[in-house]
Amino acid sequence: MAELISAPSLVKAAGTKPKLIEEYIGVVNTESDEVSIARMRSPQGWTEPGQKPEFDEYTVVLKGSLLVKTKTNGYDVKAGQAFIARKGEWVQYSTPHEGAEYISVCLPAFSLEAVHRDS
Repeated sequence: MAELISAPSLVKAAGTKPKLIEEYIGVVNTESDEVSIARMRSPQGWTEPGQKPEFDEYTVVLKGSLLVKTKTNGYDVKAGQAFIARKGEWVQYSTPHEGAEYISVCLPAFSLEAVHRDS
């Protein structure tokens, strides 16, 4: 059945500075565990713990740049670029150089139980 999502839900973010997460589709806003789609806005200097999630995460940077670290590489993902983090791979996101606005899509949906953040 078709459904209009009239507004996102704000979700508390992990990390060293406040980051705004607006979940449009996912566990919180639509009770969907199949997919999550959220708009993220993180300030310069934000960083979150590394994680080894049980979902694939597709990220499209709209503004600024996002630093994505894996066990073997670091990627400076700029506006107009995208990054795919595969489930089971360790990854860490941050915005050390400037803030960023980006869209995150997780398959299956993001959940605190499935993200497996570092201690």
